[in-house]
Amino acid sequence: MTGDIEGIGGAVTAGLAAHVVESRHGGPAHGDAPLRCLNCGTSLAGSHCHHCGQRADVHRSFGAIGHDLVHAIFHFEGKIWNTLPLLTWRPGDLTRRYIHGERARFISPLALFLFAVFLTYAVLAMVGSGGGLGEELNKAAAEQTRAAAIKDSMQVEVDRIDAELAKTELPASERSALETERDILQKSAGYLGVARSRSKSERAADRAAGPPVLDDPVSQIATSADFISRNKIDTGVPFIDHGLQKAFANPALVLYKLQANAYKFAWALIPLSLPFMWMLFPFSRRFHTYDHFVFVTYSISFILLLFVVVRLLNLTIFGEVATFFALLYVPFHMYRQLRGAYRSSRFGAFVRANLLLFFSLFAVIWFMLLLLAVGISG
Repeated sequence: MTGDIEGIGGAVTAGLAAHVVESRHGGPAHGDAPLRCLNCGTSLAGSHCHHCGQRADVHRSFGAIGHDLVHAIFHFEGKIWNTLPLLTWRPGDLTRRYIHGERARFISPLALFLFAVFLTYAVLAMVGSGGGLGEELNKAAAEQTRAAAIKDSMQVEVDRIDAELAKTELPASERSALETERDILQKSAGYLGVARSRSKSERAADRAAGPPVLDDPVSQIATSADFISRNKIDTGVPFIDHGLQKAFANPALVLYKLQANAYKFAWALIPLSLPFMWMLFPFSRRFHTYDHFVFVTYSISFILLLFVVVRLLNLTIFGEVATFFALLYVPFHMYRQLRGAYRSSRFGAFVRANLLLFFSLFAVIWFMLLLLAVGISG
């Protein structure tokens, strides 16, 4: 059945590719007949077909392969040079002009967003996410995974020894040796944070106290993960409990899934942000959902592209300066985009930019929760 579906999918894909690549109409002119478009057969009256937009002059050279490659990857041609400068310094003008119909000169917000997501993923795959908190979290997750595996193996051994000790016919010398081995394992497991032999009242007191509050965020995450894994917090929802159990047993895998799914579900940032944009202009009849969509998509695209630039500059001596500048410029960019796109006053744009920063934090939190849910459910 799977092979049949794959075969059908391959046939459909091949048909679509043939439909795009092969020209069904047109051809060179014969005699005094007017030139016709090689794509649709329409009579040509200029350098481009007025019906389908294809160029009249179609090259069959090695250079044309490079042009087609660049066009296939970016699909921007000259639009990128019209879009990026405005997106960087005058994002409000770009947003407003695109909304009001000036579309042919600029890259569409969705195309730019997809390109930004792809570029971000490609750059991070090549150079990594860099040091700092991200690298420390990866190390902490790997260490937690290793410790959890050791704890589980120790508990399996303790359970085996308990089963042996339950036998009444066990010789006294062997019983003593097994008890000594079990004590050593329990002490080692206790050193690693396993407290399964505690009484019910002690576990209840531990849950009431909660994990300790630490200054180091990496240590805080590792300590909180160990606290939850030891106390077996019950949410009452079976699939959530099962997912949390897998997550705390192997946090390194969950963190890997978060990183792998981030670019796949990056599109979710757009619908998550739209309600907050509506809250900036509640009950306004001047602006519609499409306007907010263009604003949000261009804004997220800029932040992703800025992140790529900063990440590449972090490989040089200008990394810290670039990071500091980016942190200052992002709020300013939001202010300029709000002021230009919605024709807000200076004060109104300033207030809304601060609210937008606050709302952006909520959107990112919801996005991370979505990635976490996908990670622990897989």
